[in-house]
Amino acid sequence: MPRQVTSIAIPAVLDISEGVFGRLEAILEKHQFDKAIMFFDDFSYQQYENSLKAAFQKVQVDAVKLPAGLDLQQLIQKAFSIGNYDVMIAMGGGYVVDCGKYIAFSKRTPFISIPTSASNDGFASSNCSLQVEGKKTTVPARVPYGIIADLNIIQKAPECFILAGIGDLMSNITALYDWEFEERQGVSDVNAFASMLSKKAVNSFVRTPMQDIKQPIFLKELVSSLTMGGIATEISGNSAPISGSEHLISHALDKISKKPQMHGIQVGVATYIMAHVQNHRAERIKKVFTRTGFFNYVKTLHLDKHEFREAISLSHTIKPNRYTYLHDKAYREKALRLLDEDPILQDMF
Repeated sequence: MPRQVTSIAIPAVLDISEGVFGRLEAILEKHQFDKAIMFFDDFSYQQYENSLKAAFQKVQVDAVKLPAGLDLQQLIQKAFSIGNYDVMIAMGGGYVVDCGKYIAFSKRTPFISIPTSASNDGFASSNCSLQVEGKKTTVPARVPYGIIADLNIIQKAPECFILAGIGDLMSNITALYDWEFEERQGVSDVNAFASMLSKKAVNSFVRTPMQDIKQPIFLKELVSSLTMGGIATEISGNSAPISGSEHLISHALDKISKKPQMHGIQVGVATYIMAHVQNHRAERIKKVFTRTGFFNYVKTLHLDKHEFREAISLSHTIKPNRYTYLHDKAYREKALRLLDEDPILQDMF
């Protein structure tokens, strides 16, 4: 039988621009949302809760600050202890966006994501990274009904958050190569459209001027590309278009590291390693990480080479159902050799 045309959810609201937070009430009115709940983390509550109240005259918005460290069971309890709303919104970092996304998913309520930084693609994806029985676990949800990214707000985030977003986005390159490798091993089928979207996202980004990573043009390109990556996962039904061997190294680091770094930072370093292992676009990745200051920032972190060695050795056990380059012992050994031989990595550790 021929395969059916895939039906996918895409955001009904997508606004990546300067000052869009001030237009939030008009956007909600346009989509006929009369009653909203807005989740904040501690930082976003302090910074934006007052301006939120001042900006709303017609739409009822209840502001709720979510405590840190909520796990899956607590989020389900939270979902069913609050009333019914036309729309649920989360404003802040990756944690609160994932919590809001899952609460909205549990309540079958439209969800709008308002990231305050561009540190990863979670604000646009259909998955959440949540605590389940003490372990960080990827949990399915739905692509947001809306994504609103105010570049004036994202611009104020510390540079390390932007660099983390760059690291996460550049991993599309190695992830897609892993996906093709996996298909050749008979373990997976590459979805051509999801692959194309993920590839276009990162290729568009690498052509952006990179003299100043706080420039609105640069940030718009970064957020737009991260959004496309998130939508690619909805098309494929899995994270393969944006997550491969480099993410396995980062997940392993989360388990073993004494002091794990931001997700996008770990993924970026692992992307540089894997590009050399795959012998694919390593020079392009090196140029982007050099021009944006990613490498210079990573040097200040004093990463532990022994932890990276252990993470590479563990990587194939993280997702045994996949078959990336790191699931092959010869490529794991190549990655381990790179830690000792590559001059840029020598500089980092």
